[in-house]
Amino acid sequence: MGRVAGQSRTPCGGRPLHRPIPAESPIACFSKNDGSRKAKTCSARGRMHGRSEQVVDISATADAAKITATPLQLLIGVAAFSAIAGSALSYPAFGAGFLLLVQTAFLIMIPWRLVTVMTSQAPSAEPQILLEDLPRYSILVALHDEAGILPHLIERLAAIDYPADRLDGYLVMEAHDRATIDAALGLPRPEWLQVLVAPPGAPTTKPRALNYALSFAQGEFLTIYDAEDDPDPLQLQESVARFAAADERLACLQAPLRIRRRGKNRNASPFLDRQFAAEYAALFEITLPAMARLGLPFPLGGTSNHFRMSALRAAGGWDSWNVTEDADLGFRLWRQGWRLGVLSRPTYETPPGQLLHWLPQRTRWLKGYMQTLFVHTRSSHGMGWRGWTALSLTLGAALTSAALHALSVASFGVFFLLALLARRMPEAPWLGLGVLLCGAAAAILTTVIGARRAGTPFGVWDMARIPLYWSLLSLAFVHAAVRLIVEPHRWDKTAHQPDIPHEDLSPTLPPIALESGRAAA
Repeated sequence: MGRVAGQSRTPCGGRPLHRPIPAESPIACFSKNDGSRKAKTCSARGRMHGRSEQVVDISATADAAKITATPLQLLIGVAAFSAIAGSALSYPAFGAGFLLLVQTAFLIMIPWRLVTVMTSQAPSAEPQILLEDLPRYSILVALHDEAGILPHLIERLAAIDYPADRLDGYLVMEAHDRATIDAALGLPRPEWLQVLVAPPGAPTTKPRALNYALSFAQGEFLTIYDAEDDPDPLQLQESVARFAAADERLACLQAPLRIRRRGKNRNASPFLDRQFAAEYAALFEITLPAMARLGLPFPLGGTSNHFRMSALRAAGGWDSWNVTEDADLGFRLWRQGWRLGVLSRPTYETPPGQLLHWLPQRTRWLKGYMQTLFVHTRSSHGMGWRGWTALSLTLGAALTSAALHALSVASFGVFFLLALLARRMPEAPWLGLGVLLCGAAAAILTTVIGARRAGTPFGVWDMARIPLYWSLLSLAFVHAAVRLIVEPHRWDKTAHQPDIPHEDLSPTLPPIALESGRAAA
């Protein structure tokens, strides 16, 4: 980006875009006026609201994921792996000691999960704010190949309960995505919602599109949504009230993401949908609220992040080269002295569906977690013991668990198969098996409680099948590791389809009871 933040949009004459914009040209911006479609080109020159702070493009610095791993990181990694493997093979006692160390690390996760369950229950009354005190709020939605879902997205954004004269929204699209651009221009939109077309460039990722739109956003606060999102209409009001009640170090509030499918479609997968929804519930109903209340940083979700604009600009926006730019930004804000919090009003999303769609999404997440770990282990600046602890308990634990899930399930299967064939209990590493069983029980407990809080159905049969879902995470981990080497910055797009409820069909994931004040979307 490298431009002055908070710049004014100087309208000038122009016609609707019919060709890609040269990279050096002003951005194309289309707005709706008096019920008719009116096109204008928005210049990135000037200043908006008198702001003068500079946005330093994080994507162009050494802290970006454009370089996956530095030579020093690769050297340390290879040396550590060689030393551990060589010592374990040469000295069995060392191998046993290292295994005990790994088991101890997994044992630590058990009380940690119990702590998160108890801490996340802490009451957090929703503060109030007067309507006349609501500041200007920007909304960004990065879109790519989303023409089919646009009518539903616009309907849900229009349902947001916030003064229209204080909203500043942008549907951000790629210049080559003619279908989505034409669909957006052909639909009625609120006056505050504009169509923004980013010029061609690399990489073609969601964070790059968001970075381009950041310099045009006029709000004191900013949030991002995804194409399939259905946010609680009062979410922005809660965000403003919580920012007002907190100190100025609070940079971002994460809304809980709840997974539901209101109508069946050809991409639905009852098994994956329910497991995916419960996994989200454990993260957004238990882990993140607990970490926020403990004063720890955490990886942000990919949507419904509500930012203090000054903090987001000071942090340099999003890393265009990181495929989980949300996870990276959560820890980058922490390193710069900011802190994170959570909201109570949710955003509803649809699950990815069948394995064909689920696997690329999870591959991208795990690949991005690897990128983020490489980035944030290059320097200790600003992390502190809390930062390192949080990084280990979130990204580190997620990657380690994904790598070992299938192996652990297979080891249990082999153990019980041998016992069945021999008709007696074979010799076994009981300590290791005990650790695995206790860890699995704690993880399932967290999932069940999180699902209950989110209103997500997750019964005994779902619990029995959760090891199978965990094994699929190992498949995604292997895929992510390979992709990190051969295509580190490729963005695996998740296909979205309209989620329309059908009265004559029982939904795979019943909608949660609507909260007081929530309008129908």
